[in-house]
Amino acid sequence: MSNNFINYLITDPKYYSFNPIKLKKKLIFVKNRKKVDFVCFRDKTSPNFKELAINFLKISKKLKFRKIFINSDINLAYRYKFDGVHLRSDQLDLIKSAKRKKLIVIASTHNLFEIKKAIKNRADFITYSPIFFTPHKGEPKGLNILRKMISKNNIKIIALGGIVNRYQIHKIKLKKSFGFASIRYFVK
Repeated sequence: MSNNFINYLITDPKYYSFNPIKLKKKLIFVKNRKKVDFVCFRDKTSPNFKELAINFLKISKKLKFRKIFINSDINLAYRYKFDGVHLRSDQLDLIKSAKRKKLIVIASTHNLFEIKKAIKNRADFITYSPIFFTPHKGEPKGLNILRKMISKNNIKIIALGGIVNRYQIHKIKLKKSFGFASIRYFVK
């Protein structure tokens, strides 16, 4: 098992709030309790999205997370100097545009077709999901399919979906995943 295994925190306002002060407190709390390498600001509902994204970036820089991403918004990532953008699976055609802006790209994938498209468009990393059961995310892929995707595709794959405990993370490491991403693991 590699020491380069990435722990990737993805936010959700359900756990991190749309209040900038509560967001900051939650990020500090997580940083003090868990190993976190990459962080991503993901928020689909807050009315103050831009303000929160900028606040998230400032806090994350102070906390010295290795890489700081924003979900879906290439222009905001570029304008405010995030390290990169995490694109949804319906945004895979935007990977090249993000790369032209010198952004690191993580692309969400759920099947072999999307993986191949992300590779063709030169994503830096992909998330592959859901590995374990996650409400409203479809049938879990499981660890064996994760391992198959890792061995057959030349890209760094980050396992995502339903990852809530260390035992699952250990199993993902054994499959030689580049890392794991989670919302719920980091808030417990």
